[in-house]
Amino acid sequence: MSVLLQISDTHFGTEQAPVVAALEALVRDTQPALVVLSGDITQRATRAQFGAARAFMDRLPVPWVAIPGNHDIPLFQLGARLLTPYGRYVEAFGAELEPEFVSPDWLVVTVNTTRWYRHTDGEVSEAQIERVARRLERATPAQVRIVVTHQPVLVTRPEDRGNRLHGADAALRRWAAAGADVVMGGHIHLPFVRPAQDADASLSRALWTVQAGTAVSSRVRGGQPNSVNLLRPGGMSGPRSCTVERWDHAAAEGRFVPGQVHTLALADV
Repeated sequence: MSVLLQISDTHFGTEQAPVVAALEALVRDTQPALVVLSGDITQRATRAQFGAARAFMDRLPVPWVAIPGNHDIPLFQLGARLLTPYGRYVEAFGAELEPEFVSPDWLVVTVNTTRWYRHTDGEVSEAQIERVARRLERATPAQVRIVVTHQPVLVTRPEDRGNRLHGADAALRRWAAAGADVVMGGHIHLPFVRPAQDADASLSRALWTVQAGTAVSSRVRGGQPNSVNLLRPGGMSGPRSCTVERWDHAAAEGRFVPGQVHTLALADV
């Protein structure tokens, strides 16, 4: 069965070596068809941090895609932030800021939601919304259609409202109509799975939001352990579904262990 692994907010520069090693072991054990790294790869966008992050990704024996997060733009080097905000990211991860992955089971379309003029907030433009929608409309019936952003399109706590993606309402409406099944993100270090209808009850189609915690960083939040998400197509009777498994790092065992499992009913095509 084809597996997709979402990792997020690695914040290299604050990574924990035992957790990094455990995550590498999880990848070797599960052999995902794709690893999705959904932003905040580094803590302060230094070349050394990007180098460590790229070395980690190169040790994974599977395909992967990545997008930048707000921490991946230099914060204190104002010249670099203004003139070449993605320069160090590009040196380590390549010039494609919105990569795509296609397989018989998955269509993964990524969106760069960072902006040099925003410190933490993200936004999605009308052009980005439409580009993603047009690609979703060309998906095959068998594919689970996933859109990846860094900042969340839905939040569950009042204190996170300021972290919600600017333009999320328009994006959810258009992407749902175009056939999206899942919008996954990171940024707030709080893992959850929720229907996007929690943000907009008028959505024309079932759409799910999948948020990841911080994969390997010491910057855990709210008592949550380091965690990642494993997605598998299928999991229930009916024409279309997928499961989302949260895997948590168990420090005492030195490995990632299964946590909550959500089975998502996907809309018919």
